[in-house]
Amino acid sequence: QVQLVESGGGLVQPGGSLRLSCTTSLDVLNIYVMGWYRQAPGRQRELVATIKSGGSTKYGDSAKGRFAISINKSNKAVLLQMDNLKPEDTAIYICNADRGCQRNWGRGTQVTVSS
Repeated sequence: QVQLVESGGGLVQPGGSLRLSCTTSLDVLNIYVMGWYRQAPGRQRELVATIKSGGSTKYGDSAKGRFAISINKSNKAVLLQMDNLKPEDTAIYICNADRGCQRNWGRGTQVTVSS
C-alpha cells in the first residue's frame, strides 16, 4: 500500500515562505509520478506541481515562478518549496502518487497565508 505523509504546513504572512514535505517509500518515488494539489473551501482540487523520477516537472499557472517541486531520495520525500506566498494560496495541500492505473492521496496539510 502506498503511504503518503505530508508535513510543513502552517500560518505565514503574505510574501513569506514554507516548505512542504511528502514522505513515502523509495519504490514509490521511482515508479510513480509525484505531485502536489491543493483545495480551498468551495473550490475544486487544483494542480500545483508534478514531478517524474527522471526530474521533469509541470506546474499549475498559480504556482509558476513561485513554487518548486523536487525529490529528495535520501529522505524518501517529495518537497514543495513555496515562496512569495499570497492569501489566495490558502488551502489544504495534498500529496499525490500516480502511475496511471493507481492514484493515491495523502491526508493533506493546511497552509494559511494571512496578515
